[in-house]
Amino acid sequence: MKSLQLGTSKLKASPIIFGGNVFGWTLNERESFQILDEMLDRGITMIDTADVYSRWVDGNEGGESERIIGKWLKERKTRHHITLATKVGADMGKGSRNISKKYILDRVEDSLKRLHTDYIDLYFTHWDDDKTPVNETLEAYQQLIQQGKVRVVGASNLSPKRLKDSLNASAESDLPKYQVFQPEYNLMSRKHFEEKIRPICKKHQLGVTPYFSLASGFLTGKYRSEKDMQDSSRKDFVEKYLNRTGLQVLNALDEISENHQVDNAAVALRWLMQKDIVTAPIASATKSKHLESFTEAIEMELSAKEMNQLDELSKL
Repeated sequence: MKSLQLGTSKLKASPIIFGGNVFGWTLNERESFQILDEMLDRGITMIDTADVYSRWVDGNEGGESERIIGKWLKERKTRHHITLATKVGADMGKGSRNISKKYILDRVEDSLKRLHTDYIDLYFTHWDDDKTPVNETLEAYQQLIQQGKVRVVGASNLSPKRLKDSLNASAESDLPKYQVFQPEYNLMSRKHFEEKIRPICKKHQLGVTPYFSLASGFLTGKYRSEKDMQDSSRKDFVEKYLNRTGLQVLNALDEISENHQVDNAAVALRWLMQKDIVTAPIASATKSKHLESFTEAIEMELSAKEMNQLDELSKL
């Protein structure tokens, strides 16, 4: 399987990145190990997680995903096979986000311990706190890179202004540059990224690794009515897509997936993969069937007509 380069760094990504938010949430440890084993067997070698995963679950405090991944890496002795990404800055229960230098330097030690590793391949600013000077955040990353604890840094969810300010600070102050940007981007959520963020990523040669690639499961075709969303943990995420545009997109995915004899999820992922700005989409899986759609997406090719059809129907 071909590896992809993340930004201008030497860091490599598999064509699809496994989203680790499911570990310690919808998958317990045993189930997580099974999915991770199969993931690697299929040639998917990059995992994306965060220190905050999965604090939103009753009884969790954050760090559950990192602990499970770390235990798997240790027991399976797979660290050298994996490109590992995690994040810092989200609210860990204190009521605020934080990307100050001291906070980052403290929190990275927690992540390294949970992950049973002495280095993180790609370390993200997860959320902005909208107050820490961008130079201060980048100085923390500079120290971690010099110490060998982090290889490359990226950003997620920054405003266009803060992203540009960070990239300018890197150039002007000889500080580490964000090599990767992780936006919300999928067939149902395009406008903000394409209009505001994409030009910045293109200009500065940033790798792009979208999250919510399947619109929280909506693009799988599982949710087509209010009834389908009853008792679903994803209702709050997907009900906003249940409109005329959403149903048009699902109908197109039905048609294209039937033509290719693949799942709808494979088509939605492939649409992202064929966007020239996207390095690799992030997607989660809780069943072997979901991983099969990853393989289908990697092996298929959408025609120009199919890409244009999806582009037109998903315009908002």
